[in-house]
Amino acid sequence: MIDDFFVRALLAGIGIAIIAGPLGCFVVWRRMAYSGDTMAHSALLGVALGYFFGINIELGVLIVGVGIALLLLFLERDGRLPRDALLGVLSHSTLAIGLVIMALMTSLNFDLMHLLTGDILSVTKFDLMVIYSAGALILVGIIWLWRSLLAATVNEEMAIAEGMKPEIAQAGFLILMALLIAIAIKIVGILLITSLLIIPAATARRLITSPEQMAIAASLIGVVAVCGGLFSSYEFDTPTGPSIVVAALGLFILSHLISMNVKNRN
Repeated sequence: MIDDFFVRALLAGIGIAIIAGPLGCFVVWRRMAYSGDTMAHSALLGVALGYFFGINIELGVLIVGVGIALLLLFLERDGRLPRDALLGVLSHSTLAIGLVIMALMTSLNFDLMHLLTGDILSVTKFDLMVIYSAGALILVGIIWLWRSLLAATVNEEMAIAEGMKPEIAQAGFLILMALLIAIAIKIVGILLITSLLIIPAATARRLITSPEQMAIAASLIGVVAVCGGLFSSYEFDTPTGPSIVVAALGLFILSHLISMNVKNRN
């Protein structure tokens, strides 16, 4: 018989995977993997500030994530530094500041490993409510931004000519990513959340070309990875967050072999 904590972990992981699928597709299409890492690394600063000011940790992560997203867009307008350089500065700086703040708060005991790799087995019923409520909001946001983001991904100048506003869509996308990271940090942790965004989307891209079908496939692949990782973790007593990522990697390798087989037949 499966324990209640395992069922809650399974539901939480499935919820995160469904949300991460469409967002991850845009991360892959727009080559924004480093942006995802920057947003994830800033989560540690959000956690530290949450503890420092005595507010909800997820809220702290969300506030810092939105702030970093808006700061990145502001700095990009200056144009004097390339995007990857700005991301490098923000990514490592926020991670370092978060670690320094945590080190200064000697009265609190932090389980840094759980922050970095997640603790999905400790998910509560309240966490599930937050995940699915915020997840519904993220999916609505993705649907609302879908056309603008897709057009800007294909040709940004054409999107502007058609009256769209790529900068606003980009800001909205980064805010949605910050919200996802805020609710997912407990599931797979700061170091692994970007993997759950990228690997299922990259796997789907090898098999499917239609944007809408790829977004759905990425969500389904993420769900399979979550289920596979959880059950393997339960069976072999391995860390749950990393096990989910390893399961996702296995699906990616399988998709690569399938696509190579199909290519050789043609």
